[in-house]
Amino acid sequence: MANNIKVLGMPPESGRWLLVIVGMIIHLCLGAVHAYGVIRIPLLDHFKSIGLSPSTMDMTWPYITLYLVFALAMPLAGPYIQKIGPRKVAMIGGVLVGLGWLAASYATSPVTLTVLYGVIGGIGVGIAYGVPIVVSAAWFPDKCGLAVGLTVLGFGFSSALITQINKFLAAGGMEIMDILRLFGAAFLIIIVALSMFMSLPPAGWRPEGWKPPAPKAGSAIKRDFMPNEMIKTTTFYGLWICYAIGTLAGLTAIGIAGPVGHDMLAGAGITDAVARTALISNLIIPFAIFNGGGRPIFGTLTDKLGLMNMAIITYVFTIAACLLIYTNYASQMAYTIGFTILWGCFGGWLTIAPTATASLFGIKDYAKNYGLVFTAYGIGAVIGGIVSSQIKDIMGAFQPFFLVVATLALIGIIVAFKLLKPSALPTATTTTVSCQCYK
Repeated sequence: MANNIKVLGMPPESGRWLLVIVGMIIHLCLGAVHAYGVIRIPLLDHFKSIGLSPSTMDMTWPYITLYLVFALAMPLAGPYIQKIGPRKVAMIGGVLVGLGWLAASYATSPVTLTVLYGVIGGIGVGIAYGVPIVVSAAWFPDKCGLAVGLTVLGFGFSSALITQINKFLAAGGMEIMDILRLFGAAFLIIIVALSMFMSLPPAGWRPEGWKPPAPKAGSAIKRDFMPNEMIKTTTFYGLWICYAIGTLAGLTAIGIAGPVGHDMLAGAGITDAVARTALISNLIIPFAIFNGGGRPIFGTLTDKLGLMNMAIITYVFTIAACLLIYTNYASQMAYTIGFTILWGCFGGWLTIAPTATASLFGIKDYAKNYGLVFTAYGIGAVIGGIVSSQIKDIMGAFQPFFLVVATLALIGIIVAFKLLKPSALPTATTTTVSCQCYK
């Protein structure tokens, strides 16, 4: 049967790489939500121009609502990837993503923006997001971390691309609401068209010549876990908590990169217009490069070093970045280095978590299992967004928030060391797990 399998007209060992590229482009469109840290400033100006005076919290609600709805929609959509197929699920998500951006262009306040952009767009991203990841994990049991990392690379690079397109269109005189409409139409067309190529391998398929490595002596025997079995393990809760902390730090850094950078540059005596140009051209791009480029690197390292070690490494970097920003809040160099690290570590968690879910709990119910793990993403976004905005509104600056994140990262190190261990998993006699990142 394996000889008859074709992927985009090619042998599966070759054609599966094209599926990774297709998934990467789909994620490039979905990841445009990361650019909110840049477009929130012109959106704020738009709302002020129509007589409104939104607070920091008002402008944060659309962002955190989208990520919460995104995280809640993903586990609900996960089972349908198997039931009705990845193509249909991705197409439905793509339509809603496009409609969300189109509808957002008619928002008359942060409240309506929250509903149109946050809810509609969030549902669309949540439905479509898991499809390329599930497809890549299924076709690459031998290189799970690398394949998933490359797939979600698009999500990380998206903010750099969208930022530059937004800058180009704005420089040409296009208003922010017109820009949102253009993005919405483009995302709808691209995602729906590329969804046609999404497919899963037949049950039991393996790359030619590859066999799952035997478990090491004394380690827990891995198997495919059903969702109700997975949530009974302490390892699941350890992964969930670690993921929530990692995404809280990263998503908040993405959401406040624009305002913090703008304030920092303005505080240095740079005019408002120049501050925005410098921020967009010189700062957001390296953040996005590390966010996207770090994903396949973190995925490969997770395959080699194991989940616990990689989790701890990301937290050590997060603590260092937060302390650097906190102690040098007015420094452009500290801002650039610190946010580059935070965006990079966040990109790492978007690879570590799905790879670890496949390795720990198997591929059979991967879509459902990762959907449950992914709820940590939404909780991290909500907590980070609310806490950072309240600190800004009450204390006048985001600076104290970085001490909060550093403290949470320290807690994450303890949780990773205590719970992300093989002994936390119940043993079984059936070994069908595909990815091997758990050491």
